[in-house]
Amino acid sequence: MDARQLGYFLAVVDHHGFGRAAEHVHIAQPSLSQAIATLERELGVSLFHRVGRGVVLSDAGRQLVEPARQVLRDLDAAKAVAQSVKGVRRGRVDLVSMPSPGIEPLTTLLGRVAELYPGVTFTVDGAFTPDDVVDAVRSGVAEVGLLGSAGDPHAGELDVLPLEEQPLVLISPPGHDLPDGDTVRPADLAGRRLVVSQRGSLMRQLVDDILASGVEVRIVAEIAHRTSILPLVLAGFGHAVMPSSWTPLAVRAGAAVHRIEPASYLRVALVSRTSGLTPAARAFLDVAAAYAQESAREPAQKS
Repeated sequence: MDARQLGYFLAVVDHHGFGRAAEHVHIAQPSLSQAIATLERELGVSLFHRVGRGVVLSDAGRQLVEPARQVLRDLDAAKAVAQSVKGVRRGRVDLVSMPSPGIEPLTTLLGRVAELYPGVTFTVDGAFTPDDVVDAVRSGVAEVGLLGSAGDPHAGELDVLPLEEQPLVLISPPGHDLPDGDTVRPADLAGRRLVVSQRGSLMRQLVDDILASGVEVRIVAEIAHRTSILPLVLAGFGHAVMPSSWTPLAVRAGAAVHRIEPASYLRVALVSRTSGLTPAARAFLDVAAAYAQESAREPAQKS
């Protein structure tokens, strides 16, 4: 068993079959199939069950996924350490992020890492709930996860680095008829059309709380992909409750943004394993820790 075989194995896992996996690793599908068959003979177990034209992981295959990812990351880490002796800082960080933190603070964090370590590259996968992020890090799909939640995430054995708290804001179409001022209260939303995210998010929870308080708002769309919400607001379809990370983008696009009182906050944090991180991932976490310290000082400076 070697790193090449493990890479082929994970390609089949990640691309849900041999055809797309072969395209991803740039080899012919028969060659990929032969490599996996050789690995299975060496291990003495079947890693996949062939179902029609597709494959599903066997029990042995599921057990191999996490160790295989760690072996390949350890090899990347060894290369990075060897190269750092010559003053070369390279590596890759596999991230998973929820949509709103994926705007900010992710943009700022990647920019700072690029300035300090221009040889580091990133892959950023998407997730829609804190549990999805935690599961991706725990399973080894990602080294570091960026999430936002109403409270502390249920991260279990993972390290948690709180980064900042983002207040929820109301994003409104151009030409809205809300009261003057930079804040709104739940009563100001009476009779308004709202575009909302799915149940389980802090933003949806706030809207549900407004409805429960007796304020009559009209939910006109429930959107799974939050990146679709701002275009709907800009088109005049309705208002939306979103974290403040969306504010700069919304304002540049022509929307109006109001603070919501009383305030609710999305708590943004990074989760990572306690050990076995690549040097690039550790460097990213160091940058994030400095960012978190800055965020903690800002409210004190404003008070």
